[in-house]
Amino acid sequence: MAAAAAAAAVGGPQPPQSELPAPGLALDKAATAAHLKAALSRPDNRAGAEELQALLERVLSAERPLAAVADSEEAAAAGGGGPGAAEEEALEWCKCLLAGGGGYEEFCAAVRAYDPAALCGLVWTANFVAYRCRTCGISPCMSLCAECFHQGDHTGHDFNMFRSQAGGACDCGDSNVMRESGFCRRHQIKSSSTIPCVPKDLLMMSEFVLPRFIFCLIQYLREGYNEPAADVPSEKDLNKVLQLLEPQISFLEDLTKMGGAMRSVLTQVLTNQQNYKDLTSGLGENACAKKSHEKYLIALKSSGLTYPEDKLVYGIQEPSAGTSTLAVQGFAGATGTLGQLDSSDEEDQDGSQGLGKRKRVKLSSSTKDQSIMDVLKHKSFLEELLFWTIKYEFPQKMVTFLLNMLPDQEYKVAFTKTFVQHYAFIMKTLKKSHESDTMSNRIVHISVQLFSNEELARQVTEECQLLDIMVTVLLYMMESCLIKSELQDEENSLHVVVNCGEALLKNNTYWPLVSDFINILSHQSVAKRFLEDHGLLVTWMNFVSFFQGMNLNKRELNEHVEFESQTYYAAFAAELEACAQPMWGLLSHCKVRETQEYTRNVVRYCLEALQDWFDAINFVDEPAPNQVTFHLPLHRYYAMFLSKAVKCQELDLDSVLPDQEMLMKLMIHPLQIQASLAEIHSNMWVRNGLQIKGQAMTYVQSHFCNSMIDPDIYLLQVCASRLDPDYFISSVFERFKVVDLLTMASQHQNTVLDAEHERSMLEGALTFLVILLSLRLHLGMSDDEILRAEMVAQLCMNDRTHSSLLDLIPENPNPKSGIIPGSYSFESVLSAVADFKAPVFEPGGSMQQGMYTPKAEVWDQEFDPVMVILRTVYRRDVQSAMDRYTAFLKQSGKFPGNPWPPYKKRTPLHPSYKGLMRLLHCKTLHIVLFTLLYKILMDHQNLSEHVLCMVLYLIELGLENSADEESDEEASVCGPERCHDSWFPGSNLVSNMRHFINYVRVRVPETAPEVKRDSPPSTSSDSVGSLQNSGTAQVFSLVAERRKKFQEIINRSSSEANQVVRPKTSNKWAAPGSAPQLTTAILEIKESILSLLIKLHHKLSGKQNSYYPPWLDDIEILIQPEIPKYSHGDGITAVERILLKAALQSRMNKRIIEEICRKVTPPVPPKKITAAEKKTLDKEERRQKARERQQKLLAEFASRQKSFMETAMDVDSPENDIPMEITTAEPQVSEAVYDCVICGQSGPSSEDRPTGLVVLLQASSVLGQCRDNIEPKTLPVTEEEQIYPWDTCAAVHDVRLSLLQRYFKDSSCLLAVSIGWEGGVYVQTCGHTLHIDCHKSYMESLRNDQVLQGFSVDKGEFTCPLCRQFANSVLPCYPGSNVESNLWQRPSNKNVQDLIKEVEELQGQPGAFPSETNLSKEMESVMKDIKNTTQKKYRDYSKTPGSPDNDFLFMYSVARTNLELELIHRGGNLCSGGASTAGKRSCLNQLFHVLALHMRLYSIDSEFNPWRKLTQLEEVNSQLGNEEQQPEVPILYHDVTSLLLIQILMMPQPLRKDHFTCIVKVLFTLLYTQALAALSVKCNEEDRSAWKHTGALKKNTCDAEKSYKGLLSFVISELSKGKLYHEEGTQECAMVSPVAWSPESMEKYLQDFCLPFLRITSLLQHHLFGEDLPSCQEEEEFSILSSCLGLLPTFYQTDHPFISASCLDWPVPAFDIISQWCSEINSFTERHAEQGKALLIQESRWKLPHLLQLPENYNTIFQYYHRKTCSVCTKVPKDPAVCLVCGTFVCLKGLCCKQQSYCECVLHSQNCGAGTGIFLLINASVIIIIRGHRFCLWGSVYLDAHGEEDRDLRRGKPLYICKERYKVLEQQWISHTFDHINKRWGPHYNGL
Repeated sequence: MAAAAAAAAVGGPQPPQSELPAPGLALDKAATAAHLKAALSRPDNRAGAEELQALLERVLSAERPLAAVADSEEAAAAGGGGPGAAEEEALEWCKCLLAGGGGYEEFCAAVRAYDPAALCGLVWTANFVAYRCRTCGISPCMSLCAECFHQGDHTGHDFNMFRSQAGGACDCGDSNVMRESGFCRRHQIKSSSTIPCVPKDLLMMSEFVLPRFIFCLIQYLREGYNEPAADVPSEKDLNKVLQLLEPQISFLEDLTKMGGAMRSVLTQVLTNQQNYKDLTSGLGENACAKKSHEKYLIALKSSGLTYPEDKLVYGIQEPSAGTSTLAVQGFAGATGTLGQLDSSDEEDQDGSQGLGKRKRVKLSSSTKDQSIMDVLKHKSFLEELLFWTIKYEFPQKMVTFLLNMLPDQEYKVAFTKTFVQHYAFIMKTLKKSHESDTMSNRIVHISVQLFSNEELARQVTEECQLLDIMVTVLLYMMESCLIKSELQDEENSLHVVVNCGEALLKNNTYWPLVSDFINILSHQSVAKRFLEDHGLLVTWMNFVSFFQGMNLNKRELNEHVEFESQTYYAAFAAELEACAQPMWGLLSHCKVRETQEYTRNVVRYCLEALQDWFDAINFVDEPAPNQVTFHLPLHRYYAMFLSKAVKCQELDLDSVLPDQEMLMKLMIHPLQIQASLAEIHSNMWVRNGLQIKGQAMTYVQSHFCNSMIDPDIYLLQVCASRLDPDYFISSVFERFKVVDLLTMASQHQNTVLDAEHERSMLEGALTFLVILLSLRLHLGMSDDEILRAEMVAQLCMNDRTHSSLLDLIPENPNPKSGIIPGSYSFESVLSAVADFKAPVFEPGGSMQQGMYTPKAEVWDQEFDPVMVILRTVYRRDVQSAMDRYTAFLKQSGKFPGNPWPPYKKRTPLHPSYKGLMRLLHCKTLHIVLFTLLYKILMDHQNLSEHVLCMVLYLIELGLENSADEESDEEASVCGPERCHDSWFPGSNLVSNMRHFINYVRVRVPETAPEVKRDSPPSTSSDSVGSLQNSGTAQVFSLVAERRKKFQEIINRSSSEANQVVRPKTSNKWAAPGSAPQLTTAILEIKESILSLLIKLHHKLSGKQNSYYPPWLDDIEILIQPEIPKYSHGDGITAVERILLKAALQSRMNKRIIEEICRKVTPPVPPKKITAAEKKTLDKEERRQKARERQQKLLAEFASRQKSFMETAMDVDSPENDIPMEITTAEPQVSEAVYDCVICGQSGPSSEDRPTGLVVLLQASSVLGQCRDNIEPKTLPVTEEEQIYPWDTCAAVHDVRLSLLQRYFKDSSCLLAVSIGWEGGVYVQTCGHTLHIDCHKSYMESLRNDQVLQGFSVDKGEFTCPLCRQFANSVLPCYPGSNVESNLWQRPSNKNVQDLIKEVEELQGQPGAFPSETNLSKEMESVMKDIKNTTQKKYRDYSKTPGSPDNDFLFMYSVARTNLELELIHRGGNLCSGGASTAGKRSCLNQLFHVLALHMRLYSIDSEFNPWRKLTQLEEVNSQLGNEEQQPEVPILYHDVTSLLLIQILMMPQPLRKDHFTCIVKVLFTLLYTQALAALSVKCNEEDRSAWKHTGALKKNTCDAEKSYKGLLSFVISELSKGKLYHEEGTQECAMVSPVAWSPESMEKYLQDFCLPFLRITSLLQHHLFGEDLPSCQEEEEFSILSSCLGLLPTFYQTDHPFISASCLDWPVPAFDIISQWCSEINSFTERHAEQGKALLIQESRWKLPHLLQLPENYNTIFQYYHRKTCSVCTKVPKDPAVCLVCGTFVCLKGLCCKQQSYCECVLHSQNCGAGTGIFLLINASVIIIIRGHRFCLWGSVYLDAHGEEDRDLRRGKPLYICKERYKVLEQQWISHTFDHINKRWGPHYNGL
C-alpha cells in the first residue's frame, strides 16, 4: 500500500504549487521514507534513486518560497500557506527522509553514538565568556569554553577569563593549538579506537538527500540576491532573505552537532565537485532556475580584484601608483562594475605618468598572481556557499554552520583553501560594507580558527600562495586611499601616503586582514617563506612605504588652527597594527645565527625603499622647516632588524650599514622628531591645538614606545657611532635651534627661536644627548635587564598596581616573543625590585588597591632618571619620581636637601657601538660644555639648574667612558693639523678639561657690555689660546663646519669615503640672516673646564674656597673610588664627584686641581646687570616672596580650618545645646543657645524665628532584615539553595499584625504593635543648626545655581553649608529653657498611686495645637516631610483607608524605628554605655517634640486608653455587652515598647522624670506577666503542673508578688481556665523545648524576654533627660539597666544572685490584675486556641542585621548567575545583578522587566530596602548602590591575588572576597551612611 502511494505520488500529476502535498501523503511521510530506504538498499538501486530524485525535486522546488520572497503578500492572498509554510513542509520531508522512516529524534541519537569526540570545537559568538590559558596554549589565540576549562586542571596556570569580541571556538583536544596536559577529561581520551564503524545504511539517505537540500539553499541565496543599484547594498532585502532561510540553516547547524559521522557525510557533499557540476549544470528548461543562475553570474562578475572604482585619485581617474601591468589584467577579466572604463581609457591610464616616476610596483611580474586578479570560479557547494556567505556579509548562522564543521579534518583543509581563494573578494566586500565592524568580527571569527594552526597555514602557503594573496590584497586595500605626500618638497613630491582621514583607516576596517597576516607570520615555517621570497619583501616594503610620512603636521605660526583633526589616532593605530606588529612577528623568527640571511634580505630591501623614498620626496640635506611626521616605519624596520642582527645573529654591523651619505640622510628625520618633541613641550606648537600634544604623548606611550621612539633613538645611536662626531653634535644643536645661544657673550640674537623658548629647547637638546649617550636598550642589555630597568622606571614615578605595571611595561607586541606579560621573568623581577603594599581600609575613606612600591635598595642603586625621562608621558611624572626620590633620601637619612638626579652606571656597550662614545670626546661638545659652564658661572640669562645638571652629566659620562689612560706627557705635540683648532688641543675630554682658554673672539650686538672693553694688546702670546687663532673659537662655526663636511662627503668619490678629513674652518660664516649690527669683541676668559668647575662649587655652596681636594687628607680615596657619600646629593656633590674622577684619570689633572685650589680664588666676577635684567630679577624675587607669603597664609588657613572642624564636630555638637542636667541647685535661667551656620549669629530658638537641625530623612528597611538565628544567610549559588524571607523581623511583624487584624477591632490593633520595620523613617543629623529662614534663602540660592549638583534641590535636598553632609530637611528645635528641665528632674516624693493618676489626667487633656506661629508651621511641614519620606504602603495598615489611627501608629513608630536603629548601631546592647558617637549627633529629643505635638492632636478615648487597663481593676460586667462586634486586643498581646512610646508621646512635653519612671514601672509589670505567660506556653504539661503546685504554696507569702515562682503558678492556673493549653497535638511539640527547665534557665529566659524593652527605655531616658548610660558586663546588663531606670530599689544588695522579679512594683494587687488580663485571653482562646498561643510567644531576641555571606571565589557567583534566566522575563539578562540584602536576581537596565516606567533594580530597591538597594553586578564584579532617585558605583568587594579590583572583568583573573571591604559595605548599610561617605552620585531616572 505504502509503495503504491509513493509511486502514485512520484509518477502522478504534480500538485498545484500553492497547495501542500496531498494530505494522505503528508501523513505517510514516514512510510514513503521507509520504502525509499529499502529501495535504495537493494544492490540495483537505480529505480529507487530516480524515485527519490523526483520526490526531492518536487518537495524542494525552489519556486514557491521565492514567490514568497518577492512578494509575500500576494502569495498569502492567493491562499497558499503563506511564506514559511512550504519551507516547513520541505524541512519535515527532509527530516523524515534522513531518518529513513524512523523517528527523527531516535535517528539523531543513533548518529551521535558514532561520534569520536576527540575535539570539542564548540563554536560561540560575540560576548560569550571563554577562557585562555597561556601556560597550556601553543598559539596565542587558544581559547577554551567554560566547561572544558573547569573540567581540565589549570591550577597555578596563567589563565584568564574573557568576553569574546568576535566569537571563537573551543580548542580543547586540538594538540596543534594547545598542550595535551591542558585537555579536559572528556577530550583526553583518544577514542577513535573504541568507536565502532558506522553502519552503511544509517547515513545512506543523508548522502542522497543532502546535496539536493544544499543546492536548494544555494538557489534561494542566488534568487534572493539583487546586485545593489548605485552601490547601495539593499540591506533590508538581504535580511529578509536571511530570515526566511533561518530554519534551513538552523537545520544544517543541527546536523553538524550530531557528531563526527554526520560531519563526514556533509564534508563529502560540500566538497564533491561532481555533485555540484551535475546539479548546477543540469538546469535545462526550468525558467526559474535559469533566472537565478543569471543572477549568480552577475554577482560573480564583480568578484575579481579590479581597481578601486569609486576613487578619483588626484583628479585623474586611474588606478594607483603605476601598477599598469595589473590594471590590464584586472580589467581583462572583470568587466563587472567597471563597464564605464573602456579600453581606450586604459591606455590613457598607462600613459598618465603622474605618479609613475617612482619605481613601479611589480606585482604581477610572475604568473602565479594571475589567479588573485581573476574572477572567481566555483567547483563545489562549499565554494559557492562561502561566496554567498561573503556576499550576504557573513550572516551569523552561516558562519556558525561553516565553523561547526571544522572538527572534520578533511573539511578543514578544503574550507581553508576555499577561504584563501575568496580572500580578495572578502576584502572588496568588507570595504563596501556599511556594517564593517560586525563583518570584521565575523571574518576574524573564521580566520582565526584556520590560521592559528601552523600545519594548516604552512600547507595553504605552499599550495595556494597564501602570502602572495595576503600581501597583494593588503596593498590593494590601501591603494584606494592614497594621497600625495606633502613632506619636504610639496610641489614635486612623487611620494604617496595613506590618507588618515579615510573611513578605511579611521574605522580600522583593515584590521581583519592585518590580524590574519600577523597570525600567519607567527608560524615559523610561514615566516621563513616570507623572508626568503625577495618579490614578497619588495612588495611588502612598498606597502610599508605608504605609511612613511603619513599624517604630516605643519606648525601653525599665525593663528590657531580652526579645526583640530583627530586623524592621529588612526595614524598611530595603522602604523602599530599594519607595520609594527608584522615586523615584530618577523623579528621573532630571526633569533639565531642561521637566520642571518633573512636579516640581510630585509635590510637590503628596506634600504632600497628608503632610497626610493628620499628620491621621491626630493630630499637633499636639510629637512623642511616647521613640519614633522611621527611615522617613519621604514626607518624603524631598518633599525629593529639591525638591532636583532647584532644582538642575536652575531652579524657584523658594518656589513649591513650603508655609506656615510645615506647615514646622514637616515638620521635627519628621527632627529627632527626628537627636536619637535622638545618644541611641542616648549609650547611652540600651541597653535596646532591639543592634538599635537596628543601625538607627542602617544609616541612615547607604553604601547607604542618600543615600536616608535626606541627604534628611532637606536637608529640615531647607530648613525652617531658611524658618523663624524663633530658633525653629529653640531647637527643636534642646529636641529634644536640653539646654536646662537652657545656664545660666550652675555647677549646674542637667535634668528630661529623666540627668547622665551630658548631655555627649554636648550634643556631639550642636552637631555636628548644624555639619553642618546646613556641609553643601552638596544646596545647590549639583556632582556631581563631591560625588563628590570623598565619596571624600576615605572615604579619610581608612582606606586603601581600589578595590572597597570603589566600595561605600562612595553613588551614586544608579538605574543610569541618571549617576554609574555605575566610570565615567570615578570613576576621574579617584580618581587626583586618592589614590595607589595596590601590594600588599606580607612573607614569612610577611598577604597585602595594593592600597590607595588620600589624597595629601598632600588632607590639607592637603580633609580635611573634618564629612563624615567624617556618613559614619561606627562612631564609631571618626572617631578613625581624626583619627589619620591627626595623623600626616600630624607627618610633614610642619606641626604637632607634637594637632591639632583643621581648618576647611574651603565651596562657596558656592545663592541659594535663603541663609536658612540666618540661623541663625548669631540671638540665641538667640549666647546659647548665649556661655553655653558662659563655662562652659568657668569649668570647669563636663560640657563637653568636643569642645564647645569645635564652639562655635568655629560662631563661625567665622558670621564667614565674615556679612552685608555692617556700619558700625561703627551701634550699638544701631535702634528701641525692640531694647532688650528684653537679651543682645545686634542679630542680627549680628560686632557681637554685642564686646558686653559685665554681669549675668545665673539660676535655680539653693539649694545652688549663686552664691546665697551678695551681689547687686550694683540701681542699677548699667552699659552695655547693665542690671539691669532682665537677668532675660530666661536661656536657659530659649528654649523658651517657641518655643512662643509656634508658637501664634501657627498662630492667625494666613494673610494676615499673611509678617510675622514677635517676641513679648515671658515671664519667668515655668520648665522643665516643674522641682523647686521653684530660686531666682534674679544673676551678675556682665562679658565679651563676644571677651574670653572671649582668656581661653580664655590658659587653653589655660597662660600669662598669651599672646595678642598679630598685626596690631600685621605689618599685612599684615589684607590677605591666608589664612595657612597658621593652617590646621592645635589650639584655640589656632583661637582666633587666629577673632580675626583678627573683627578683619578690623570696625574696632570690632579696637580692642576690642587694648584687652582691653592691660588686664593678671586671673587666671582661681578655681574654686569643691565637695567632690563635687573627688572626681571626684581620681578622674580618679588614673585618668590609673594609665593612664600601665600604658602604661609594657606598653611595658617588650613590649620585654622582643621581646628575649627574638630571643634565643630565634637565640642559644638548639639549635646551642649540639648538641655542638660545642671549640677548646681540654684535655678539658673538660661536658654539653650544655637549657632546658625549660615548667618553665624547665635541665639535661642524662638516661636517666631525658630532654629532647626540639619537632618537627613530616609526610609529604611534595615530593621526588617534582622533574623532570629545566628548564622547569616549565604548568597545562593546553586538551584537548590534558596532564601525565603519568612524568618526576617519584618515578615514576623507583618504576620502578627494581620493575625491581630483578623480577630480584633482594627483601631485597637493599630495601637498594639509598631510598624516601620520595613520602610521606617530614620532621622540623622550632622549636628549643625541654622535659622529656618536662613535655610529657605539658602535653598533659593541653590535653586538658581546652575552648577550640576549631585542632588535634587526640588526634592528639598541640600548639603549642610558647614560640613557638606547630605541632608533633605530641617528639624525645628523646640524652644525651651534649662530651668524647666531642672525642675522637672527633681525627684518628687509622691507615691505611685498619685503619679498614676497624674499621668492619666495629663493624657486626658486634649492637646491644642499651638497658635499659628512660624515654629508650628515648620513643625507641620517637617511632619509632612517625614510622611513623604516613605511610601504609602509602609504607612497605611488600617483596614479603613485614611483613618487617623494610621497616622497615630505611624508617628510613634517613627520614634520606635530611630531608637531601635540606634540600638543596632551600638551593637545590639547597651553594655558599652556612655554617650556613644551616635548620641553626639542625635536628634531624638527634637524629633520627640515634633511627634508629641502631633500625637496630642489625637486623643484616645479614655474608655480605650490602655493606661486604665494597666492600672485599674475593672468591673466584671463590662465584657458582656459587646459580643457582636470584634473585641479589643487583649492587653497581654500588646507590644509593651509600643505602649511605652504611646504613653510618653501622649503626655505634654517636656515630661517630668517621675512620670516617666512611673510609666516604666507600670509597663514592666505587664511585660513580666507576658514573659511568664510565654514561658508557660513553651514548657510541657508536667513542668506546668509541677510549677503550679510549688508556686501555689508561695502565693500567700509576703513577697509572692516579687517572686517569679508564685506569679508563674498563678498565671498557669489562670490560663488553664481557658483552652490555651488544650489541644496538645502535633503542633504543640514544635514549640516545647526538650530541655528540662532549671530555675537558672527560667530566670535567664525571663531576663532575655525583658531586656529589649529595658534597652529601648534606657536609651529613651538618656535622650529625654540627658542621663549617661552606665557601661557594664553582658551578664549584668539587666540589673544595671533596671536600677538605672529606677525599677530596682536603691538599697538592693548584690550578694545573692539577682532575680528579675525583684524589679516588680505592682500598682494594684498583682494577682487581681493578672487574673483580669488572663481572662481576656481565655475568652479569645475559647474560639481560637492555636492563634492565641502563637500570639503569646513573641520572638523578641533579634540578631543584628547582616548582608548575605558571599563565597570565597568570585567564579562561583559568576558561573551560576551569568547564564541564569530572569524569573520575570525568562531571558538571560544582558546585565544581571543580584541583591546582596535578600539574594533576588534582577535585570539591570532590562527593559523586559520594566513596570510603570521603573526598571527592575529601582523597583526592587523600593520593595526590598524602601529605596536603598545594594546590588552586585555579575558581569562587572562591582557593587552599585541605589538610594532613592540617585545611584553610585560603590566599588568591588572581590580583589585579585594582587589586591586590585577587576571592574567589568576585563583582565579576567581569579577574584577573591575581601572580607574587610565587605565589612565596610555592611557597616555603611547598617549605619545609613552611604550618602555621606560615597561622593560620586548621579540620578538614575528609574533606568537601572
